[in-house]
Amino acid sequence: MAMLLRAEDAKDWIYKGEGAANIVLSYRGSSLFLLGKVLRIQKVPKGSTKSVNGCAVLSRHEKLLWGDVEELVESKSKDIAQQNYIKHVMSHMLGPKYIDEGTYVTVSREFLESVEKNVHDQRPAWRINAAEVDTSCDSAFLISDHSVFTGTPRGDFCVAVEIKPKCGFLPSSEFITKANAIKKSVTRFRMHQFLKLHQGEISNISEYNPLDLFSGSKDRIYQAITTLFATPQNNFRIFLNGSLIFGGLGGGMDSAAVRSHEENTAIKDLIKVSGLQLPGFLELVAEAIFSSGVLDKLLATQKLDVLDIEGAIHAYYNIISQPCMVCKNLGDPELLDQYSLLHSFPLDKSLKILRDYLIAATAKDCSLMISFRPVQGGSAASGYNSIFLESSNQNFEYKAYFIDLDMKPLEKMVHYYELDQKIVIFYMKSKDLGGSLCDSITQGELAADADLLDKLASLADSSVT
Repeated sequence: MAMLLRAEDAKDWIYKGEGAANIVLSYRGSSLFLLGKVLRIQKVPKGSTKSVNGCAVLSRHEKLLWGDVEELVESKSKDIAQQNYIKHVMSHMLGPKYIDEGTYVTVSREFLESVEKNVHDQRPAWRINAAEVDTSCDSAFLISDHSVFTGTPRGDFCVAVEIKPKCGFLPSSEFITKANAIKKSVTRFRMHQFLKLHQGEISNISEYNPLDLFSGSKDRIYQAITTLFATPQNNFRIFLNGSLIFGGLGGGMDSAAVRSHEENTAIKDLIKVSGLQLPGFLELVAEAIFSSGVLDKLLATQKLDVLDIEGAIHAYYNIISQPCMVCKNLGDPELLDQYSLLHSFPLDKSLKILRDYLIAATAKDCSLMISFRPVQGGSAASGYNSIFLESSNQNFEYKAYFIDLDMKPLEKMVHYYELDQKIVIFYMKSKDLGGSLCDSITQGELAADADLLDKLASLADSSVT
């Protein structure tokens, strides 16, 4: 790691957005090497102990889990592990064409402290309350800014969309209990919307259906894009020349007033710069997804989750050599007999189940960035794919990349199971499964039905060492 970012460099990095684990910064300085790059710096939950001697990497059980990926197991920092996971795992699954392996740079504590101070006013309040910059890390992850085309001539424009597709299939695992059979007919995204609304994380339930986006049908893909635009939440963002013009910086609440203002601004900006009307832009996005087939491998990777969390959780307890708390709290002999099969699996089979589940979890939570720019003279000569948009009589070239391909921690398996059960329980308690959420459902009622979840949660911190 030859490059070192110091306190005086912090002024050249501006806030671009953030997710649950990282803050993303965009470079605005004069370094030719860093132009067109973004920097991902890690966060830690407020009140938690920060990393010691750099960032924590893999736990003992994770080293066992990823033992066949030597570079990943031997990673000396979290950023190096992230790079190796993308390079040796996700690139193989999704194809190197759509992957940016990135690199890592050394950062000083003073740089991170200065960045945290500089971006404070741009961060959503709920993100500030939840997490802060991990100033004990000594590295950060550097990738290309895929919301722009490097080398776009002055006067040209680039418009990009960032989509979080979510899970694009309905599970069919035999290990899904009869009580949770609704999971086989209603998407996880749809069910989760009801819980998020009740918890105040969103202001409206989105009509977006991930099955439309992954359908391979141009009409259904367009329907998915229009519903994402109607209720973007943290699943849809538009950038113009690298600057966000529509969608939240870090997710969270999206009131009708805010969305209306953003929508008007986005439409005006698009028309002013490109003459491209909003319906034409949404059509352009849908056409790129349809013609490129970019989501095909993503869906195949998501489908590595064959057993669903209700099956994979048992393999997890096999790996950590602890009594299965799911089975311990079950009173159904038929289910216990069914789950005993999973607990009889040899170690290598349990490891494969968990590896596949966690890889699929990455694929279900990543984002797709598609960037467009007009083609002068009617044909592309840069090696990028091109699209002719009949509605505006324009040619565009585009590039597509998957981003946010974070490795999911093994220690979160209990959390994944707990959340899955909460989502289903809460959705099933709504009076109208296809309509408005029943206001009479209280957190107390949910907790009363989730005694098992509480017991599982109490083990979350002690299960993995």
